[in-house]
Amino acid sequence: MISIIDYGAGNIQSVKKALKHIGCETIITRDTDIILNSDGAVLPGVGSFGDAVNTMDSYGIKNTVLKYIESGKPFLGICLGLQLLFPKSEESPNAKGLSVFDGSITKIPSGAGLKIPHIGWNSLSIKNKDGIFKGIEDNPYVYFVHSYYLKAKDSSIVSAQTQYGVTIDAAIEKGNVIATQFHPEKSGETGLKILKNFADIVKGG
Repeated sequence: MISIIDYGAGNIQSVKKALKHIGCETIITRDTDIILNSDGAVLPGVGSFGDAVNTMDSYGIKNTVLKYIESGKPFLGICLGLQLLFPKSEESPNAKGLSVFDGSITKIPSGAGLKIPHIGWNSLSIKNKDGIFKGIEDNPYVYFVHSYYLKAKDSSIVSAQTQYGVTIDAAIEKGNVIATQFHPEKSGETGLKILKNFADIVKGG
């Protein structure tokens, strides 16, 4: 069972639909016991960093997520779910993230005719061909919707990057924690393969 952690994020149903499509049993929940007893957990995300932190605090989800990550079981953050793993974001300077990793979340600079937010398909430069990118072709196109981007302090956790005016750390993987700035559930067959790789990790494959 994979828990999709419910803190009011907008893309929960699309994540559930994509996981169901590849044969995963899922539950949308904010119940601590259910999440902690799951085989895998997904933290989705659409919206502002500050609103997400406040909602997670009000439901007690921050502590649940941290306990789940400490358990060593597979965890996937998507879009804002990646950014929330870091201490703070320029979007909401007073909001405190989960601080699982260190790095900066800053606004994509406008210029060179680039539209902000960054919405659409971009190719990935994959740094780690294992994990969620196992069997994925070079320079795959995936779907992004974001205005803020990650620059991880520890480059060794970065498994993929993309370019949009700046170099964006588009995916991270360390131990049991995986996260993507892009939306695999909206990224066609490539995205489904990435989710299938996560499901295989959950199953121990």
